[in-house]
Amino acid sequence: SANPDTLKKFGRSIREIRLAQGLSQEKLAELCDLDRTYISGIERGLRNVSLRNITTIASALDVPISKLFEGIEEDVKQVDS
Repeated sequence: SANPDTLKKFGRSIREIRLAQGLSQEKLAELCDLDRTYISGIERGLRNVSLRNITTIASALDVPISKLFEGIEEDVKQVDS
């Protein structure tokens, strides 16, 4: 299972990008065809998001998937070693 800190950082990344674009959780959820409570759970680090939904969210935010993972790489390296 994913490291809770990694989930929190991933959620924070989505939240920052969403806010920078002036989108509400509700609007992002609508663009993704997902529930607002699901988006809220992701942003709070409570959800281990599927690759399908990561792709959907990146597309809705009009950013490359890699942008959602900026700053998380160090966590992943520590898990691998």
